Amino acid sequence: MIDRHLKPQPRLVRTGVLSQIGIAPRVAIGVLAVIVISTILAPLIATHGPLVMDPLKRLQGPSSEFLLGTDNYGRDVFSRVLYGGRMSLIIGIAATLISVVVGMLIGLIAGYFRFADALIMRGMDGMMAIPSILLAIALVALSGPSIGSVIAAITIPEIPRVVRLVRAVVLSAREEPYVEAAVALGTPPLRVLFSHLLPNTFSPMIVQGTYILASAILTEAILSFLGAGVSPEIPTWGNIMAEGRTFFRLKPELVLWPGLVLSLCILSVNILGDFARDMLDPRLKKRPG
Repeated sequence: MIDRHLKPQPRLVRTGVLSQIGIAPRVAIGVLAVIVISTILAPLIATHGPLVMDPLKRLQGPSSEFLLGTDNYGRDVFSRVLYGGRMSLIIGIAATLISVVVGMLIGLIAGYFRFADALIMRGMDGMMAIPSILLAIALVALSGPSIGSVIAAITIPEIPRVVRLVRAVVLSAREEPYVEAAVALGTPPLRVLFSHLLPNTFSPMIVQGTYILASAILTEAILSFLGAGVSPEIPTWGNIMAEGRTFFRLKPELVLWPGLVLSLCILSVNILGDFARDMLDPRLKKRPG
């Protein structure tokens, strides 16, 4: 017979990844999604063209026609912030993908082939000895302001950081028994690299990629603000702030709005990077209470 006085056992609730997302990551995902979708749909959302000028309406405040007012040339600030985010995100994502792919390939070679390790890492150490922003400014000054040169200027300083991380992972993974067994069986080096060692780098590189993305977006804004980025007529968050700093005392919103969106974007990416690190690193996962 069943004892009625027995307490009912609690039901087992399956917990997935979504249930482990805290408030901060959810807010970050929402903010980043709004920024990305808004920039993608800029032609549909923007009320004016980003380059359309109306000198008679310069430096106006927010209104039904101009949601965030106008700049010193009579251009709609709201439309320019939307289109500026487009270019800033494109440059940041492109620089992140290139630096991750190139850095992973170089890191795999440096970590697996001992004869190439010393030569490659001394070159990476030399690149890291130069401040990244100074190196980026020098590269843009040599090649001229363009989207390609800015992407290259942001990518090159980030590659050594990726190489060091991938090399450290490969040095640890190549001592594993399954890798040693594959080598003993005569597996070609390229197959060992891409089939056995490369998958070990995916988790740390996902986390590293988020920080590179945030750094790339910020570096692009710094270069544009200093006049070493893309051409001034191309709207980016850095260019918008650079043009608005002259009239900062008269109308600080010219710098405030693009700076606020830039800060929210970088903060959201960094929060998601921390969340990805906590989820992918088993040592940082909380034990069930």
